[in-house]
Amino acid sequence: MGNIVNTNAAYLAKRCADLGAVCYFQEVVGDNPKRLKETVKLALSRADAVLLTGGLGPTQDDLTKQTMAEIFGRKLCRDEVTCEALKAYFKKRGIACTENNFRQADIPEGAEILPNNNGTAPGIHIFDEAKHVFLMPGPPNEMKPMFEESVAPKLSELSGGVIYSEMVKVCGIPESTAETMISDILENQSNPTIAPYAKLGEVHFRVSAKASDKEHAMALTEPVVKELKKRFGAAVYTTCEKEQLEDAVIALCKEHGYQITTAESCTGGLISARLVNVSGASTCFGRSFVTYANEAKVEELGVSEETLRKFGAVSEETAREMALGAQKHGKVEVAVAVTGIAGPTGGTPEKPVGLVYVACAVKERVWVRRYWFGGDRTKNRENTTTVALAMARNCILEYDGITYHQEML
Repeated sequence: MGNIVNTNAAYLAKRCADLGAVCYFQEVVGDNPKRLKETVKLALSRADAVLLTGGLGPTQDDLTKQTMAEIFGRKLCRDEVTCEALKAYFKKRGIACTENNFRQADIPEGAEILPNNNGTAPGIHIFDEAKHVFLMPGPPNEMKPMFEESVAPKLSELSGGVIYSEMVKVCGIPESTAETMISDILENQSNPTIAPYAKLGEVHFRVSAKASDKEHAMALTEPVVKELKKRFGAAVYTTCEKEQLEDAVIALCKEHGYQITTAESCTGGLISARLVNVSGASTCFGRSFVTYANEAKVEELGVSEETLRKFGAVSEETAREMALGAQKHGKVEVAVAVTGIAGPTGGTPEKPVGLVYVACAVKERVWVRRYWFGGDRTKNRENTTTVALAMARNCILEYDGITYHQEML
């Protein structure tokens, strides 16, 4: 129905990759015996191991075990050890153990029971000579520990290797341009492989290699990561998957001993919100200016009323004065300013919805760029936030004389 987000699939796919078991397919199916059976049979026809989550509880719509027993041609047998564990679980909590709870103790004959230390429904490992099926409870707080404790070791043994991945994050270069720059590598890759992911204002490249152990897999990815760094140069802001663009901006300001501030119109504080997401940002980020109205731009930043009358609030000239005003009033070395038309109203043929100007001042130098985003109000503001952070980073590097592709400005 769409009211539950399937976070289990993302978690399991990532963990399978870590263990060297490549996840080729993901399916979601409702609590319907016929459709569930069809889905599982299809999964078994194309995979060596199948992971299922959900449907192990005590109610009538919990059909996973019954379905698997039918597919494998096995009877469901009540496990007395599990029954006793259920009784103890409910007694400890002072709750009556109703008869339907014992359905959770029905196990397909010949299957291995996977202990659930965080709930009542045990997991199950059903296997024959060629196929392995792992049944786990649906709640993530039960599924994840069971996977780590009981399923992961078995998958690692079955896969006979590991997959190691490293992320190379690039900002300021369009996806099409970035992919063209490494097209020769993409066309000839085997192991390791490069998978590009387009993000707002960024492109991420996941470099993955499979080997017998992590050390050998890392050795395979290393030269590819080095080549990506060589080709993209300063556009690469990190190879740490958890590091975000705002982390890189704060780290660069700390490295230079710079203080940074923002002057925001259409983003209304989104840029500063991302900066304060970084732990320790207070060492180089102390204040910001949200100047949505023209009066605020004049009063808080010193933007000239004549500039606003002549060029308008959304203009290169206003963005430049906003950055310089923020730099002056914030008493900082770096200021990034944005002004634009987020939409859905307010656009004209000359200044359409999605038009944005971003300015960045680093000491005595100022850069201004014009952008046009064709999204809705939310996407336009998010895109503006990302390009502003990328521009702040790139302008600090440019001030230092570091050269890179023109797209980064």
